[in-house]
Amino acid sequence: MSVRLAFPPGHIRTPWYCRGKQGVVERICGQYPNPEELAYARDGLPAKVLYRVRFAQTQLWSDYRGGPADTVDIELYEHWLETA
Repeated sequence: MSVRLAFPPGHIRTPWYCRGKQGVVERICGQYPNPEELAYARDGLPAKVLYRVRFAQTQLWSDYRGGPADTVDIELYEHWLETA
């Protein structure tokens, strides 16, 4: 999967450093109300699927000096993910 490369205004839960990057779905966490809508006192419905996506740290930070096998997991909602 890849993370949408978007920078919309407002309350966004997707970290800037993973936008436009590719990762692997580690698990499906379930369905939850959309927190970006909840931040504006809306109901957050329909619920969105939340995924835990694993990224190689070297993929996220070009100057990463740790091991090549180091990873980080980020929980991202479905509307931020695209098929790579």
